[in-house]
Amino acid sequence: MKDFAATMPKDRTAEAAKRPFPFSAIVGQEEMKTAMVLTAIDPGIGGVLVFGDRGTGKSTAVRALAALLPPIEAVAGCPVNAARPEDCPDWAEIADETLVSKPTPVIDLPLGATEDRVTGTLDIEKALAQGVKAFEPGLLARANRGYLYIDEVNLLEDHIVDLLLDVAQSGENVVEREGLSIRHPARFVLVGSGNPEEGELRPQLLDRFGLSVEVASPTDIDERIEVIRRRDAYETDRAGFLDDWDDKDAALRARIVAAKVRLPEVDAPEPILRACAELCVALGSDGLRGELTLLRAGRALAAYQDLEEVTTDQLRAVAASCLRHRLRRDPLDEAGSTTRVARTVDEILG
Repeated sequence: MKDFAATMPKDRTAEAAKRPFPFSAIVGQEEMKTAMVLTAIDPGIGGVLVFGDRGTGKSTAVRALAALLPPIEAVAGCPVNAARPEDCPDWAEIADETLVSKPTPVIDLPLGATEDRVTGTLDIEKALAQGVKAFEPGLLARANRGYLYIDEVNLLEDHIVDLLLDVAQSGENVVEREGLSIRHPARFVLVGSGNPEEGELRPQLLDRFGLSVEVASPTDIDERIEVIRRRDAYETDRAGFLDDWDDKDAALRARIVAAKVRLPEVDAPEPILRACAELCVALGSDGLRGELTLLRAGRALAAYQDLEEVTTDQLRAVAASCLRHRLRRDPLDEAGSTTRVARTVDEILG
């Protein structure tokens, strides 16, 4: 029997080989998928942290999200994906002001990446000799207006963590060498994944993630079988499998785009604001980031569900993702953070 790939047109085979597993085809892990969809609707939520066992689809979901997202309009050749010619930095020396459509950037930040690779490199010799700012952009430039993905984020080196905290707060990357300074926008959604058994995340970085999701291997036999079936179909007949799921991914993409348009019109009535504050106070959440994230995530979910205003149903659905990583440790309470959030939600929201 002939190999199936050998019977396919080479261009179709090559195209299919580059495409990741479809987002719609991921079995289970509903909280993780919802969290990623919400950040696509409202990037201001602040990113997603996915902690869980190995082999639970964390990286697969991130790759799938990249293919699912609608393209962006950017200046042709601009290293920071500027939406307007005037936003493209001078050092890039981009003369062509043509706007092109390109995939939403999803950039990997490897654990061993040097600071120069992350922030970019300034050529001091060329700057001094020729009087020009010769700058080689780094990963932060490429991730602007997109996603920055860090696998095993809890193993990231401390100085890179500090750098990311500064950039995440300011939305700007600043590279300074020998009195020379380069600046460019660096606004991205941070997505991190990791295994909690390999170490905890620094509290400063943990608080920067808008949503935190816990994933685990499915225990239901039928669900595990479906995971195997779909993965096997993807690996043995990738083009056919992708064809089967293209319509569902397209429908989900259209729903996300519609939700982004609807988002500014979604109302958050006074009782919802009060519920957000009461939940965070009852849980002992530090600062006000918990309330703000809860409100934004609730509003994004309402937009996704084609609703005109946020209700307690949306708050219930997103509360654990928004608040579980913001709780203070209580030595007198042996319940996990997810249980504590669920218990408090029941008490406050009835």
